[in-house]
Amino acid sequence: QAQLAESGGGLVQAGGSLRLSCKASGMIFAVNVMGWYRQAPGKQRELVATKTPGGSSPNYADSLKGRFAISRDNAENTVYLQMNSLKPEDTAVYYCYAKNVLSMTEYWGQGTQVTVSA
Repeated sequence: QAQLAESGGGLVQAGGSLRLSCKASGMIFAVNVMGWYRQAPGKQRELVATKTPGGSSPNYADSLKGRFAISRDNAENTVYLQMNSLKPEDTAVYYCYAKNVLSMTEYWGQGTQVTVSA
């Protein structure tokens, strides 16, 4: 059974950094688009970033370009999200996402809370 396990969330002051990790299991990691979405209180879930199996051309939400960086380690079945210069409006639950490019099956993690204090 495919599972995504996020870690690395927490409380940070504005201007600080956090690195989220997502370890995948039960899937062929190398054929999955991996990414991150987030959902703030009272808002819809939104794209943060995705990265293709080959690892080239990451896709970012326009508002996050330059502050967030996604990376993946296919050997470790792990995707990362480096978040810098965090702002209070980045406060949200961050969800790890995977999409098998062959079956188009999607998977979601349980989410990890990121809280940025002013």
